[in-house]
Amino acid sequence: MVERTYRVPDVSCQHCVAAITNELTAIPGVERVKVDVQTKLVTVIASESVAEGQILAGIEEAGYDVATQA
Repeated sequence: MVERTYRVPDVSCQHCVAAITNELTAIPGVERVKVDVQTKLVTVIASESVAEGQILAGIEEAGYDVATQA
């Protein structure tokens, strides 16, 4: 398993949490997603077969931009 954390500045409410979580958990190999509204961080635990591009695309598909990888 690999843990990756991303800074997503537009995360501000539970709707944001649900949208990002739903998109990312739909990716095969993603085991866990944690979205922290306070710190604006999205942490993803996934198998090594999940490419970073898939995670970034999932966050963008949910309607959010990734500022940086934390």
